Amino acid sequence: MDIKRARLIYNPTSGREEMKRRLPDILQKLERGGIETSCHATESEGDATIAAAEAADRGFDLIIAAGGDGTLYEVINGLAEKDVRPPLGILPLGTTNDFARALGIPKHWEYACDLITQQFTRPIDVGKANNRYFINIAGGGSMTELTYEVPSKLKTMIGQLAYYMKGLEKMTRLRPTELKLVADEIGEIHEEIMMFLICNSNSVGGFEKLAQEAILDDGLFDVVVLRKCNLPEFIRIVSLALRGEHFNDPHLIHFRTKQLTVTTPDYVQLNLDGEYGGTLPCTFTNLPQHLNIFVDEAGESTYKLR
Repeated sequence: MDIKRARLIYNPTSGREEMKRRLPDILQKLERGGIETSCHATESEGDATIAAAEAADRGFDLIIAAGGDGTLYEVINGLAEKDVRPPLGILPLGTTNDFARALGIPKHWEYACDLITQQFTRPIDVGKANNRYFINIAGGGSMTELTYEVPSKLKTMIGQLAYYMKGLEKMTRLRPTELKLVADEIGEIHEEIMMFLICNSNSVGGFEKLAQEAILDDGLFDVVVLRKCNLPEFIRIVSLALRGEHFNDPHLIHFRTKQLTVTTPDYVQLNLDGEYGGTLPCTFTNLPQHLNIFVDEAGESTYKLR
């Protein structure tokens, strides 16, 4: 058996600390699958980014990110600028696992380990936002500030419900922002906007039909822009989005592009994969098939690849 060397980067506090409990079993299963694994437990924000960059520099055959979308975001940022990027395995053991769901990676740790030991990979697009990177979703506007406003302890305690509680609070503060969006495909859009979302996959904040045609390896973003609207209109659009019937609404703009520049005279924070990603202005660039990720060879129909 050809033994592979892996670096497992994990968040010991994610997903009600399931990773910490499962670690001996995970290591044993990987070892039996021919993967010799050493570990790095993250201790603070940004730690996983440094650990992933160091693992790439040290020549590990593969890197495994264990935790939620926040851990995955940090690992992606450690790998994206490297000339040699080891393939990435994902153990989705966090509170939110949007990207793993988009790829059909099972939440149960045993099955997720099986995908890694089978050693079948697919190249995935990576998004670049100024000097940061994202793999699933980027956005801005009053509603997109929600995910990183939810305290981490609250997320751990009550999971997805924390987002909805915070969302109801924020909906009373909906406000439009003056934005200018420039892309080759649309020219220029300059108007008041509630939020914009730049989607790499079809799984966005639990909405699997928000950008249901998004493809992970086509070199294009699916961009969804919500124009100025009031609270009843917003609630109606959300209900349409749950059914995938929202694109005919006049409040929505949808297009695909490989690069988008967004500017504003206001102060607008960016959300990258659910984490704080700096502020506008920003140029978003698609890096086609930039990273290889372990997926199920037999289950291609469960996720959006060409």
